[in-house]
Amino acid sequence: MSLLLTVNLVLALCVIGYILGTRRALGSADGDQRLLHSLKGYYGQNVALSVLVPSAILLAIWLIAQPLLINQSVAGLIAEQDIAEGASSSLIIQDMRRVADGLDVVVHEGVLADAEIAALNADTTNVRDLLGDVGVAVGSEITQQTLDGARHYRTLAQTGNLWRGFAVLAVALAGFVFALQRTHKDFRARNVVERGVLVLLFSAASVAVLTTVGIVLSLIFNTINFFDAFPAADFFFGTRWEPSFSGRGGASDLGFLPLIWGTLYISIISLIVAVPLGLFSAIYLSEYASDRVRAVAKPMLEILAGIPTIVYGLFALLTVGPLLVSAFGSGGLFGVNWMSGGTAAITAGSVMGIMLIPFVSSLSDDIINAVPQAMRDGSYGLGATQSETIRQVILPAALPGIVGAILLATSRAIGETMIVVLGAGAAASLSLNPFEAMTTVTAKIVSQLTGDGEFNSPETMVAFALGMTLFVITLCLNVFALYIVRKYREQYD
Repeated sequence: MSLLLTVNLVLALCVIGYILGTRRALGSADGDQRLLHSLKGYYGQNVALSVLVPSAILLAIWLIAQPLLINQSVAGLIAEQDIAEGASSSLIIQDMRRVADGLDVVVHEGVLADAEIAALNADTTNVRDLLGDVGVAVGSEITQQTLDGARHYRTLAQTGNLWRGFAVLAVALAGFVFALQRTHKDFRARNVVERGVLVLLFSAASVAVLTTVGIVLSLIFNTINFFDAFPAADFFFGTRWEPSFSGRGGASDLGFLPLIWGTLYISIISLIVAVPLGLFSAIYLSEYASDRVRAVAKPMLEILAGIPTIVYGLFALLTVGPLLVSAFGSGGLFGVNWMSGGTAAITAGSVMGIMLIPFVSSLSDDIINAVPQAMRDGSYGLGATQSETIRQVILPAALPGIVGAILLATSRAIGETMIVVLGAGAAASLSLNPFEAMTTVTAKIVSQLTGDGEFNSPETMVAFALGMTLFVITLCLNVFALYIVRKYREQYD
């Protein structure tokens, strides 16, 4: 039974349950709604929730467990000698699963029947071309072992899907009958429904919280494993970043300081660009711009926040970098030779600053607009001009919120990766020269986890230590920003 059919049947049962639950409640009160404990809709909702919630929980558990159990069963068909050097059983299982999906398409398209699939022989039939004819591309050759595994996988999946449909429908039907039997004019349907909605809301909040806890715990455990293999002092106080994936092992230098320096340096350059432009934009939009200009300019400014960071990275690589070289490079506009290549800290910082403008301007604009009008009127009443009112009344009143906006933009800058990879280069450096290539913590996390080293080596596990350190830094910045914003809100609420 397909997943779509199962879901549709459950939803249909919910609708039927809602209608019958409402009618049954009214029937028990002889059609007089005043005799019902709750509004009639609550009785229908109770039946619908009794059908939907347990069946949805069972379906979710089944969808997670079934692939794991099938993979475990298929893995038992793979002998150690069948795994080629450089391959793994998981890759073989993926091939089997891909072929099994392709065989489903072959049957669905009517090319072969199930009996013919069972009789297929990889030595006499080119299964790869067969799948290619129905639009399923398989990269490697399909051996008899892969074909046998795919057929086994397909059989288990079909059986599992069939039983999944029966089990989910059985649970839904049991909830339907149970809830319908309880439906009576004296039944406290509203209390049950509201309690059920409360549980759903709590579950949604718990998923977010538990996900955060899981992420933090995974970082902590892997960071501890890294520090078991690499000295913490060399990591936190080392000034050289020279990891080696060529088997030198402990000979790698994994000093954290060049990376955090590059992160902070590029972030500072971006804030030098973003803070004045964003703040001036916010002041103009909130205090000087007409309603017509504001209605057009603010959404256009906020479009910058929706551009993917890879696009900003390409802009830095192809446009801003060459432009800066033509100005500060050899034979450039200013007659200096400060910049030898387009990838530099100033390139990434400038483009990142442009990206951060809406983060500063939009939030600052909202904060400035939240300053009570009575403060402006009081200033004007004392004879102050508009610029004096902005400088001496509005900005001091909005300062805590503006500082919070800047700190949030700083957190965003510290975590940026794509612009740094394409615009700043990959050199871990402690230089003060903004025209030299630098790199950041996030860029190195990507490069360490996409290398060809073993996953349990210090050169790979250092990515988790870098991530944990960056997480602590950004968490502190966000807590500080939220503290300031909350203080501001308490002042004017």
